[in-house]
Amino acid sequence: MKFEKIHLDDITRCYCASSITIGKEVYALFASENPESVCYSYSGKNFENREVVWNDRGGCMSIVPFQTREGEFLAVNEFYLKVTPSLAKIVHGRKTENGWEIEDVFSLPYLHRFDLYHVDGIDYLICATIARNKQNKEDWSEPGQIYVGVLGPDCSQGVALTLLVDGCYRNHGYCRGTYEGRVCGYFSSDQGVLRVLPPDSPDGEWRVEKILEGQVGEIAFADIDGDGLEEMMTIEPFHGNSMKIYKLKEGRYECDFVYPTEVDFAHTLVGAQLNGKPCFVGGVRRVNAELFVIRFQNGNYEVTSVEDGVGPANVAVIHKEGIDYILSANHTKNEAAIYKVVE
Repeated sequence: MKFEKIHLDDITRCYCASSITIGKEVYALFASENPESVCYSYSGKNFENREVVWNDRGGCMSIVPFQTREGEFLAVNEFYLKVTPSLAKIVHGRKTENGWEIEDVFSLPYLHRFDLYHVDGIDYLICATIARNKQNKEDWSEPGQIYVGVLGPDCSQGVALTLLVDGCYRNHGYCRGTYEGRVCGYFSSDQGVLRVLPPDSPDGEWRVEKILEGQVGEIAFADIDGDGLEEMMTIEPFHGNSMKIYKLKEGRYECDFVYPTEVDFAHTLVGAQLNGKPCFVGGVRRVNAELFVIRFQNGNYEVTSVEDGVGPANVAVIHKEGIDYILSANHTKNEAAIYKVVE
């Protein structure tokens, strides 16, 4: 597997990589975690058209587009581990004829990850805080939580949140998945991995299940060996030094592969498809600071290096006009980059 790199911009502490589709146009989105910093969108055949999404905000952890509202997204702003009390909040973004418009929606201290589930005409919002409170960056004495709510048609009205799960220390990892044909969320912390399913009816209850014990910093799922069951890849522990792939055997996850390279500050994982084949894409912030892909080839897990020395904070995979691209927020190298699959 070979890749062609597109260097988009030098962005100090580039942290968030995401995308949104408007009409037939795919926009790559990159944002910094620095205070009062930038977020850009990139479109066009080679992502050459750059627009400012915002230039006076920061602390962007994630950007999630609405599934049913074209040109609109929610994002985390002002997340800083060093700031007490926390300024973290959700903002609403919208593409207009005059560019991107951003407005604050609500604040939630130490909000780190969130998602939108559109189920039976309802937009459910699920939010994960990394901690309840912090006295300083290294203070992990208080746990994070998971909150849920229903988002109405007018984001400016905010949302009423209900506490769903408490007691998740270093509540850092998240990915969207499917279970029993329904959308679900997977959350990882020092208390293991939780599967969270939205209600199956408007008056129903959320469902929470623990699927793995242990300290887990990040998670992703993909059926990379093609046996019909998704494998789970983890970073262990929080910002950890180990990356593992688990197989589901008789209802339990068992470790099947350990990433063989020295790891320090592993930070991002996604399950995806590249050239029509399932894989994991991951990134490490220190030592080799690599962006890599893992596939299952000829009965073995195969690791392909995309680029060393870049230190991805977050990655995303998009498919555009029959071509696959990896979006990588290269935090260590302070850059926004896209890698085109040219195998």
